[in-house]
Amino acid sequence: MNVDMSILKLVTGASLVVQLVMLLLLAASLISWTIIFRKAGVLRQARHDADDFERRFWTGTDLGAIYKQLTGSRHAPRGMENIFIAGFKEFARLRKRSGHDHMAVVEGAQRAMRVALMREVDALESSLSFLATVGSTSPYVGLFGTVWGIMNAFRALGHVEQATLSLVAPGIAEALIATAMGLFAAIPAVIAYNRFVNQVERLETRYDAFLEEFSSILQRHVHEDG
Repeated sequence: MNVDMSILKLVTGASLVVQLVMLLLLAASLISWTIIFRKAGVLRQARHDADDFERRFWTGTDLGAIYKQLTGSRHAPRGMENIFIAGFKEFARLRKRSGHDHMAVVEGAQRAMRVALMREVDALESSLSFLATVGSTSPYVGLFGTVWGIMNAFRALGHVEQATLSLVAPGIAEALIATAMGLFAAIPAVIAYNRFVNQVERLETRYDAFLEEFSSILQRHVHEDG
């Protein structure tokens, strides 16, 4: 309890600049944790959706039936579902038009799926740049607060005849709290950023693999119809 009260007194007794630095770091930490919990749920749901769609897709169900199920579903299509819908829709549209060879039909479907894939990856990567910014800048922001606080502490020593540790210690201690808060904000942000980037890359690889496999299926369909 005494430790908590002493830290509280140091924070409330710090200079205005150091308090602003601490407030900024606290806000950055709170926003980072909000993003971390939300993004963890989004990526977990994306993996679940990909698993569920792949099981349904590779059961041999008719592609047209899968398309109708997805477009008629109550929930908005996500991830691999969106890639499939974009590719199948463009494939069906181009196949009805005359004057297009087989390769043009498949390539058109591939382009539509590539656009859908990029949109899905972009959505998964949203807010990750904030975590990267917090992770890379928070230690320096905290260090700025520390330097400022120590500078004020030594400046105050100029107004006393005899310098003692009891006079300078509180100022240095309150300044070091800013460094600690900078690390507290940065470390979780860096860990979460690296973990989420890895998960997004793995999902992107799955999406890209499905795109290539689905393109091969569409190519076989075109040749069979031809």
